[in-house]
Amino acid sequence: MAFSLYAATIPSYRQILESVAGLLVRAETFCSEKGIAPNDIIQARLADDMLPFAYQVKSTAVHSLGAIEGVRKGVFSPDMTPPPENFAALKVRIAGTLAAIEAIDAAEVDAFCGRDMRFAFGDRHIDFTAENFLLSFSQPNFYFHATTTYDILRWKGIPIGKRDFMGKLRTKT
Repeated sequence: MAFSLYAATIPSYRQILESVAGLLVRAETFCSEKGIAPNDIIQARLADDMLPFAYQVKSTAVHSLGAIEGVRKGVFSPDMTPPPENFAALKVRIAGTLAAIEAIDAAEVDAFCGRDMRFAFGDRHIDFTAENFLLSFSQPNFYFHATTTYDILRWKGIPIGKRDFMGKLRTKT
């Protein structure tokens, strides 16, 4: 079977982004049921030197759709805009990301292979091929931020488990 960059990225982005969307619903419900201020979750950090929950959620969008958009332009720079400040805005960000991911054409992504790609942050840059950028930089970042999103919710006592993180598996039909 030939390598498909689309198959190596987009279905997994969709699977985990759908899980993140579900985690947001679970977190919001938990806050409502337990009388917890939503900001106690939105601003929660696993460690003082880590960024908060809202940033982790935002970064799943940045390292999925944002990475694809970066490859289209040939350059990716970190999104330094503030993350959404409430559950409603986080849900909108993830829903919009999912809708845009759904609209991506497989042939377009597969045609990225071999293209020059640059990660740029201030005066620092790292050069990649498009496939190496997506698979060795953005995809690990995507999973890191999705996992940290899940971990913060577990740490805060929200009753979720591994299946909530993994989402809908792509099984043989």
